[in-house]
Amino acid sequence: MLLFAEGAAEHSPLIVDFINHYLGEPVYQFEKAYTKPLWEKFFSYFGTTPEKVFGVEYSPETAIPWYTVMFVIACILTIVVIYLFKGKLSQDDPNKGQLTLEAGFLALKDLVVSIIGEHGFKYFPVVATFAVMVLVSNLMGLFPMFMAPTASVNVTFALSITSFLYYTSVGVRENGVLKYLKHFAGPALPIYIAVIITPLIFSVELISNLIRPFTLGIRLFANMFADEKIFSEITGLYPPITQFVLPLVLTLLGVFVAFVQTLVFTLLSMIYIGEVSHPPHDEHDYVHESHEPDAAIAHA
Repeated sequence: MLLFAEGAAEHSPLIVDFINHYLGEPVYQFEKAYTKPLWEKFFSYFGTTPEKVFGVEYSPETAIPWYTVMFVIACILTIVVIYLFKGKLSQDDPNKGQLTLEAGFLALKDLVVSIIGEHGFKYFPVVATFAVMVLVSNLMGLFPMFMAPTASVNVTFALSITSFLYYTSVGVRENGVLKYLKHFAGPALPIYIAVIITPLIFSVELISNLIRPFTLGIRLFANMFADEKIFSEITGLYPPITQFVLPLVLTLLGVFVAFVQTLVFTLLSMIYIGEVSHPPHDEHDYVHESHEPDAAIAHA
């Protein structure tokens, strides 16, 4: 239950208070009329209340959570940053922003192709969206007046569930429901072994797949939440001495953590996509036909 508590919201940014001041009342009335009764009914089966689980009382001042505001800002910042970097595209005389975007594009493209395969480039837009959104969200916590939305398990679970639903849809779309489920059963085994081993493999693989959203979300949340907590605790040990030199070192460490966690989240999402996707049949045919002349020459 503590995972859902908004522990970081105890010092919510000023912009969150500002937005709740003007928009909190109508949102609160909507929650009170529609969402709160549903949550109360759901959590009553577990002998608890939404206030205890979410760690916050329903009120106009907390109607719009800090992580929601921060994630919306992250989405807006992502669009603005890419637009500013892009500038006026030029093939002959590209600016530094365009070169930076192209370098990031090529690096991510090579990663997608090396992990998923040549056919994986069609998933590049989704993978790139995950990468940019997670990176911007991670870096937001390094700036005053902002907090990293990925320091909330609510945001990281939303991202991980989205990743899970996407690669599951890819697997079902490319293989069909039965073949997608069949890949959880492992390799084909002799019938006398398969009767015992195959159900066991299927159960283990299915459970392992279903907990991926949890592990993916917790990993990102734990690292970003710990990064913000360490920064605030260390800089507050012996002010003002610990508020001059240490923040610079911790900020550099924070940038490193932000990039590493972005890479981990994106990398795992690509691995999951690679497990359920395969090259088109015509690509198989092309590769097979291209090797036929070589085989004929070898036998000649």
